[in-house]
Amino acid sequence: MSNMTIFKSGAALPDYLVSGEDDFTKAVAGGAQGKTISIEGGVWRMIVGGEEIAKNEDRAMNYVFVNASPSVSRVFYAGTYVKGQQTAPDCFSADGKAPDPTAKNPQFSNCAQCPQNIEGSGQGKSRACRFFLRTAVALEGDIGGNVYRLQLPSKSVFGKPDGDKSPFQAYAKFLSGHSIPMSGVVTEARFDTSESVPVLTFKAVRPLTKEEFDLSKAQGKSEDALRAIEVKFAESKKSAPVAALPASFNTPDVPKVAKEETVAEPVKRESKKAEPVTPKSVDAVLAQWGSDDDE
Repeated sequence: MSNMTIFKSGAALPDYLVSGEDDFTKAVAGGAQGKTISIEGGVWRMIVGGEEIAKNEDRAMNYVFVNASPSVSRVFYAGTYVKGQQTAPDCFSADGKAPDPTAKNPQFSNCAQCPQNIEGSGQGKSRACRFFLRTAVALEGDIGGNVYRLQLPSKSVFGKPDGDKSPFQAYAKFLSGHSIPMSGVVTEARFDTSESVPVLTFKAVRPLTKEEFDLSKAQGKSEDALRAIEVKFAESKKSAPVAALPASFNTPDVPKVAKEETVAEPVKRESKKAEPVTPKSVDAVLAQWGSDDDE
């Protein structure tokens, strides 16, 4: 893996500062910010508050999967994707069965019979409404530290193994067949270079130690993990600084700070409190998934 420090001096981040963000830093940053690892463009990209703050161009990275959404979800955008533009989708479904109540433009009453779910409704023979799965992962060398959202597109979830390359569901079935919990192993996620779009394959690297497994189980129940697997979409993005970056990511150029900023007056509004997500083991989640041979 590539090693890069966030400090101009070249110094490495000491262990005592890892995950040590304090209250006033969070206040200045605008509160807690969920962390995401994106695979856009076939590159590992760390996203915080909608902004890319680090990247790693290695073909593979090692993770520990600590949790996953209880269902494979769906998302539909009516317009054309514009890089860097973050908008809420027209329609999405957290459970893959019916539009979410918060979807701004539901396409049909149920997903199975939706016209956006018909082969050819998207580009070529694809479907306009796409499957995806949100997972919560920790880096191999920082299992007790940061938890990240790693969203898997349908081709990374469904399909059959090809040699030692397995999509996520097939990989999970392999582990399940050997009575091994996915949260108890280090998993290599590797870009499949035979695909024209970013697709990941998976394989087990090593079992966790007892101490690491205890950390993994605790992380799966953490607030960060539950936020990572939650299926909801923000209408706009907000920038946020990050206190610490893992060594396996490279930092891009730091953007210049504007001289003046206008702070809008806060507006009070009522919002419905989201129902808490009940944590499940990764294996329990996988048992509920179906396959999608058309993807």
